Amino acid sequence: MLRRSLDILYRASAVLAALSLLAIFLSMMAQVVLRGMGRQFPGADDFVAYLCVATTFFALAHTFKRGELIRVGLVIERFGPARRWSEAAVLVLAALICSYITFWTFSEAMFSREIEEVAQGTVPFLLWIPKMAIPLGAGILLIAVLDELVTVLLGQKPSYVAAAEERAARGDFSAEV
Repeated sequence: MLRRSLDILYRASAVLAALSLLAIFLSMMAQVVLRGMGRQFPGADDFVAYLCVATTFFALAHTFKRGELIRVGLVIERFGPARRWSEAAVLVLAALICSYITFWTFSEAMFSREIEEVAQGTVPFLLWIPKMAIPLGAGILLIAVLDELVTVLLGQKPSYVAAAEERAARGDFSAEV
């Protein structure tokens, strides 16, 4: 039940990233069409910038779980029998960094809400709303990192390693650089 819920969370986050990317595309196309008609799309540049941040942060957890984020695998693989503990140490460090980012960006978004901060562009967006994409995405990544930490501590293979091995078995090295 918990595994299924976590996988749904990671997929939902990826869907939000995809929807943000689609909204970027639609906004840019609307801007092109409106310019051709001699009109403007007020706030489009700001809106697209906020969506770029949302796309990036909402995609993090799903990308991490699929083994498509840059990681220190080349170093960890050399540890042999101590690999599990080095992997766990790296995941603890990643969890600490994600916690820090989540806490401070959430605090910043709530401060923006408290002071009713608005964008300085042509459309006065309430800034706390787009700022929430960062702590939400980082928080979901934190959950994914903790999920993998538990997996490693239980002596199982992390999903990002399994995903990379599956791709290699198929001859797909597109995610490996």
